[in-house]
Amino acid sequence: MKYYIIAGEASGDLHGSNLIKALHQQDTSAEIRCWGGDKMEAAGATLVKHYRDLAFMGFVEVIKHLDKILRNISFCKQDIENYNPDVLVLIDYPGFNLRIAKWAKKQGLKVVYYISPQVWAWKENRVKGIKESVDKMLVILPFEVDFYRKWHFEAIYTGHPLIEVIQQEINDEPLVSLGHKPIIALLPGSREQEIKTKLPIMLSVVEAFPEYQFVVAQAPSLPENLLLDIIGDKQVLLAKNQTYNLLKQAKAGLITSGTATLETALFGLPQVVCYKGNSISFWLAKKLVKVKYISLVNLIMDKEVVTELIQDDLNKENLVAELKKIVTEGPALNKMKNDYRELWAKLGSKPASSVAAKEIIAIAKQ
Repeated sequence: MKYYIIAGEASGDLHGSNLIKALHQQDTSAEIRCWGGDKMEAAGATLVKHYRDLAFMGFVEVIKHLDKILRNISFCKQDIENYNPDVLVLIDYPGFNLRIAKWAKKQGLKVVYYISPQVWAWKENRVKGIKESVDKMLVILPFEVDFYRKWHFEAIYTGHPLIEVIQQEINDEPLVSLGHKPIIALLPGSREQEIKTKLPIMLSVVEAFPEYQFVVAQAPSLPENLLLDIIGDKQVLLAKNQTYNLLKQAKAGLITSGTATLETALFGLPQVVCYKGNSISFWLAKKLVKVKYISLVNLIMDKEVVTELIQDDLNKENLVAELKKIVTEGPALNKMKNDYRELWAKLGSKPASSVAAKEIIAIAKQ
């Protein structure tokens, strides 16, 4: 079978790589072409376009890069047409992938969406287009099944792909020591624009915690000098391609909103969630987005498990105060640990990549 997979971010590259491995295990003759990253390529797919050329965050940023985005969409359609896959698999990345899905369905292609767009957060009426364009929806958050059922569209819960990834990391991966002092992890994100905005604010707390070693996680797609220039002369370490190793060793973390907040929680690491974006993009988001929380941990649990410092609330004073609550034993830390255990139970233990691969192969054979 021939599979064409599109992922547009670092997290999609991770989950896409595990999906590709599962597809190869279940379909030994699988041919896979993809948009993604190094992990998907290493898993055995032919990489067409790297996600670092695709990632634009926020309304204003998308408008600024609209010409490039439209060129990418046009190129993608042509490449899919030339390849003529048995099934098209779309991983998250909705601004791009929903356009491709609509076009692909008109071409008579079978379309599977793995990791649903967050239509439950904003522009809920996009579900109408999804129902018309997508043959099978595979979701990774338990509440998404009920959400789609409300729209009379069946969604299949595969389990969350991070469960299998992190279980393996916890059990198998040896630790590489990152220092002698207790560690505070800083995860500023994987996009240059968000790092330039948030990392300086995160670093402002370093002097308030002299007994800790601060370590910044560097995403593999980022140039090292970008982070080093922001860190400057602060006594802060840089850990490249060691995010999970860092999360396993740290005492607490300042974590950029997104998939990283869930990863951090599954490792059991106390955290403060950080978000700050373009002021116009944030104003527009507030008007359009209708969820109570921005972190996946809080969304899944439907309550505040971790503190979210958003926009102007993300400042040195608040970061210091919230970090102090979770680096010492006390009610805040104990509650977070208990909630983390509930989170594991809620997500379950399904092998998401294998479940997704089985569903994708089944529709490819129809």
